[in-house]
Amino acid sequence: MNPLRDKLVFVLRSAASLLAMSVCALAMLALAVLTLFRCRRFYSERLATPFGHLVLRIWGIRMVVHQDAPFPARQSVFISNHTSTIDVFALVALGLPNARFFLSGYLRQLLPLGLIGYLIGIFWTVPQDFPERRAKIFQRAERVLRATGESVYLSPEGERITTGQIGHFNKGAFHLATALHAPIVPLFIFVPKAIDPGKGLHARPGTVHVYVRPPIETTAWRLEDLVANKERMREFYVDWHRSLVAG
Repeated sequence: MNPLRDKLVFVLRSAASLLAMSVCALAMLALAVLTLFRCRRFYSERLATPFGHLVLRIWGIRMVVHQDAPFPARQSVFISNHTSTIDVFALVALGLPNARFFLSGYLRQLLPLGLIGYLIGIFWTVPQDFPERRAKIFQRAERVLRATGESVYLSPEGERITTGQIGHFNKGAFHLATALHAPIVPLFIFVPKAIDPGKGLHARPGTVHVYVRPPIETTAWRLEDLVANKERMREFYVDWHRSLVAG
């Protein structure tokens, strides 16, 4: 593609994505006011999910989900690898049932996304450099999830890993699953290198594959074994990644 044309297409897609995000945020806010901010799940699954699909379509990205059974109806902790900016919109487009999300707090600087996040109940995180603030965020999330029975998504890697490997796993997801006795549902988002913008925004058209494995029960897990379980799950992802690359 001609560089000038490539830049123009990027600008147009970015503008269209921002417009779609703004329209979604305003529509969600209007509905939230009408429903007295009491229908978080409806805002998430009926408005945010189509928005995720729309943004992927704007960038010419097709999402294929490889899944043998529906997502669990019970409270679950969804986890995945995290390699790309595309991941956020793919996860929203999945329509995870009755699920909240953990996302980096810096994304609130994009005001429409911040408003959407507030209305669908996102838990905004801070960098690892602030362990006390992070601990309070996770403690609050545990209280909310225990009271509501809602599911939650978060990436154990905590940030986008662009090396092509599985990164270090943090403990938060596994602490929540253990404390809530909620099964872990593993997802793998496979973004081909040719279309992957990494930490940037310039995604290319192509197909993203999302693989879903059966739930992993945690009822026998103990907090004393948190580190061991975390490392076991990381090895699970390392093997999974290796098999996908080889296949």
